[in-house]
Amino acid sequence: MPPNRWIHFILLFSRQGKLRLQKWYTTLPEKEKKKIVREIVQIVLSRNQKTSSFVDWKDLKLVYKRYASLYFCCAIEDQDNELLTLEVVHRYVELLDRYFGNVWNILFFCQVCELDIIFNFEKAYFILDEFIIGGEVQDTSKRSAVKAMEDSDMLQETVEEYMNKPAF
Repeated sequence: MPPNRWIHFILLFSRQGKLRLQKWYTTLPEKEKKKIVREIVQIVLSRNQKTSSFVDWKDLKLVYKRYASLYFCCAIEDQDNELLTLEVVHRYVELLDRYFGNVWNILFFCQVCELDIIFNFEKAYFILDEFIIGGEVQDTSKRSAVKAMEDSDMLQETVEEYMNKPAF
């Protein structure tokens, strides 16, 4: 594993323990990934809400935060900065909120809706990939990430329009 890898994986899961999104920046067999997910979900969900959001786990550190009904969990190296990781998680939530921002988010201040992730998981992955590549933050600018999301949507709409035109 490269020594400069910061985030090993990111998991989003519900309060009920359902995995909603996972992004791995280390190569592991699927069986091992499933085992890790089960273990981490159990650890995080069993913790009291008033305890620290940092957990020493094996040779890594888990950093997690709950937003609405979703937990965002990252695994980082033991010596990496937990507070910076929380900022990265928060920035990802802000980007999701900016993209999916709907009336419910505004009314209830619940920054990310689980249904947005469920029904638009490909967009959630796209946003994550615009922000983090290979376990490293690529661009902290919300403006450039939002621009990339808007450009992607515009391209998708253009392709759909083109495909729906009758061919003569």
